[in-house]
Amino acid sequence: MFEGSNVAIVTPFRDGKVDEDGIRALVDFHLENGTHGIVACGTTGEAVTLSHEEQDAVIDLIIKRVDGRIPVIAGSGSNSTAEAVRRTQFAKSAGANGALVVVPYYNKPTQEGLYQHFKAVAESADIPIVVYNVPGRTVINIAPETIARLAEIPNIAAIKEASGDLKMICSVIDQCPDDFTVLSGDDFVNLPLMMMGGKGTISVTANVAPADVSEMCQAQLDGDTGRALELHYKMWELNKMMFIESNPIPAKATLHFMGKCNLEFRLPLCPPSAENLKKLEAFAKSYGLVGEAVMA
Repeated sequence: MFEGSNVAIVTPFRDGKVDEDGIRALVDFHLENGTHGIVACGTTGEAVTLSHEEQDAVIDLIIKRVDGRIPVIAGSGSNSTAEAVRRTQFAKSAGANGALVVVPYYNKPTQEGLYQHFKAVAESADIPIVVYNVPGRTVINIAPETIARLAEIPNIAAIKEASGDLKMICSVIDQCPDDFTVLSGDDFVNLPLMMMGGKGTISVTANVAPADVSEMCQAQLDGDTGRALELHYKMWELNKMMFIESNPIPAKATLHFMGKCNLEFRLPLCPPSAENLKKLEAFAKSYGLVGEAVMA
C-alpha cells in the first residue's frame, strides 16, 4: 500500500488565501508526470498555518481533482489526540485513501503514550494510518519496538520514516510484518531505504522533479537497481537544494521559477534569502526544471 513516489505536496497561496486553482494545476502536473500518490496537508503543505476549515477544504479539493486515479493520503495529525481523531475521521469521510498522523510534538509523550495515541486514532476511523516519525521536528523518536506494536493494529498500515537513521529503520523493517509498508521521509535516503526493504517515499523533491522521483522508485520496485542508482545520484544535488532553508521554502521557490506556485508563505515561514533565491534559480535552470524539460 502507498508504494512508490508519494509527493508531499505544497499548498500554494495567493494574496494570503489558499490558491485553489494553483492546487488543481499542481495535481494535474503530478498526474502527468507519474507520481504514484499525493500527501495533502503535511509538513510540506504548511498544515500548521492552515485553519481547520482550510485544511479540510484543501484535502477535499485534492481528492476531487485526483478523482481516484492515484491514492491521496490526508495529513491528520496533531499533538492533541482528540484533534487527531477529528481530523482522521474527516479524512475518512472525505474519501482519502489514508491518513498521515505525525508523532505528537511538544508534549514529549513516553513510548506508551505514543502507542496509546496512535491506537486511539486508528480505532476512531476505518482508514489506513501512516505513522509519521520526524524527530527533527517533534523532538520525540518513536522506537522500533513501539512501531512493531502499532503494526499489529489492523489499519495501521505504514510509517513515514524521516529520522534518517538507517540502523533504526533496519530494525523497523526487521521487526514489522511483511505487509507493513515502510516509506522514506528523507529524500537523501529514498533509495537506500528501498534497497533495505522499504516500498517508496513521501517526498519533498517530487514537488519539483516528479518524473525523476517516480522513475527511481519504480525502477527499484521493478528490480532495476542500476537505473535507480543513476537517478538517485542525478537528484543528489537537487535534494541538497531542497533543504538549503527550511522545508518547504526551497520547494515553493523552485516551483515559482517553474511558473507553478507563487513565492508566498505564511509566517513564521518567509521567502528565502536573496542569495539562496539566486542559487535556487540557477540550479533550476541547470537541472532543466525551467521550461519544457520539466515534463517527463
